[in-house]
Amino acid sequence: MAPAIIIIILALLYPLGYMVYGSFRAWDPSQNISESEFVGLKNYITLFYDPAFRESLVVTLTFAVCVVFSELVIGVGLALMLDRNIRGMSVLRTLFILPMMIAPVVVGLMWRYMYHPTVGTFNKTLKSFGLDGIDWLGQNALLSVIIADVWQWTPFIFILSLAALQSLPRSAIEAAKIDGATSWQQIIHIKLPLMMPVLIVTALLRLIDAFKVLEVILVMTEGGPGLSTEILALRISRTATEFRELGVAAAMSNYLLIILLILTVSMYAITRIQENRAARLARQIQEEY
Repeated sequence: MAPAIIIIILALLYPLGYMVYGSFRAWDPSQNISESEFVGLKNYITLFYDPAFRESLVVTLTFAVCVVFSELVIGVGLALMLDRNIRGMSVLRTLFILPMMIAPVVVGLMWRYMYHPTVGTFNKTLKSFGLDGIDWLGQNALLSVIIADVWQWTPFIFILSLAALQSLPRSAIEAAKIDGATSWQQIIHIKLPLMMPVLIVTALLRLIDAFKVLEVILVMTEGGPGLSTEILALRISRTATEFRELGVAAAMSNYLLIILLILTVSMYAITRIQENRAARLARQIQEEY
């Protein structure tokens, strides 16, 4: 195990330790980290009482919860609809995953131009129906970036959900059909419970990624107007580059890391519980039939 342990220490633990060490110092880019003044928990306390940091945290949580919930509902719904033998299914899957293949910067530019107040696709369409245009990147900026993220990453949920559906034991589905279960009953009592472990892991992956979104929001709104779309990743970047406060940025990164660790541990515990429930359900069906 020595080679793997060495790689983990160099590639993971050392950078994390460096970030934690820097968070306890008044560090800026003009000095070496060892030359900076040790300030203890000052950076953490300052952030804790900083209203701008708290607002960015609220924006981040709102954005992450909204995009993950929307993507799960749409992605799982599409997977349930298309879990059947359909001609051209391979072509359809390819079309679905295309948004995931586009670079985030390109996605941001594309949606920014579509949201343009005068020449954008959405407002031009609304005006063609005699409706007033919408200030997409102004009053509705957070909703606009949520829509862009849902468009790009719902295919990720769809592909994994469809794979989970197609790997379910056919005996369970056939047993439900023999008992006269309707399609909705099969979905609620058989398919979704058996899919739950995969769905929880998928939601965790998307939740972690949603906390780290940077390029799309930076290109679309640059965190504005005001702080309405400034998530933590963007604020960390600005603190380090524009405000030149590397120690504060490191402390902010550690706050984000703690939040993600709490979410990961919680989702892991829920996953184990759901896996046990799915295993009991599968055994119960096998024993009955």
